[in-house]
Amino acid sequence: MAEFLLVHGSCHGAWCWRDVLPLLEARGHTARTVALPGHNDGRDPAGVTLDESAAAVLAASSPETIVLGHSWGGFPVSSAAEAGPGRLRGLIYLCAYLPVSGMSLIDMRKAGPRQTLTGATQKNAAGTGYSLLPETTPDLFYHDCPEEAVQYAMENLCQQPILPQDTPIALAEQFASVPKAYIRCTGDRVIPPEYQAQMAASLPPGRVYSMNTSHSPFFADPIGLAELIGHIAKDF
Repeated sequence: MAEFLLVHGSCHGAWCWRDVLPLLEARGHTARTVALPGHNDGRDPAGVTLDESAAAVLAASSPETIVLGHSWGGFPVSSAAEAGPGRLRGLIYLCAYLPVSGMSLIDMRKAGPRQTLTGATQKNAAGTGYSLLPETTPDLFYHDCPEEAVQYAMENLCQQPILPQDTPIALAEQFASVPKAYIRCTGDRVIPPEYQAQMAASLPPGRVYSMNTSHSPFFADPIGLAELIGHIAKDF
């Protein structure tokens, strides 16, 4: 059995793993979540950094932890792997940005084949954070999810600090040494599936998997996700 830490994406929080946690635990795994700094904690988003986000991941991990990052969560989990040699057992990227050293998340998003979030977000007055617009979010993020889960998500979404996503990441030997796997979501309307395939191409073919879901497999297919996560852990 494995020990997992599940890390959320932009504008989300630990709450998004509501359906997956009990399924992992029912399969004998240990599973927990972490809320990244600046997400529903009252913080001024201007003061939240990528290093602080990575530190939050490390603080919730142990050397036996397999850390899964969803979407933007791919950045802080990767930074944690670089900053904490020997502190993580492995990394799983769930329709996530698999970072390139020297690039920020915003750089990587702009480098993608399609800009899916144009007109779907709104910055705060200071330009230090952004929110998802309620009129476009359900179709972009949750088009195949149960209505109850969509409503739950819409009630819990929060502002996303911009600085951590505008900070170039520095990755080297420690990051390279950590085993990695990628789960591509073929129905994703947020991070284009073809871009996910491009990012995952750096991994061994046997470490790349697919789910036929939206950007939110934790709501669309929590059973399938829990089973796949458990299967991947056997290779780490």
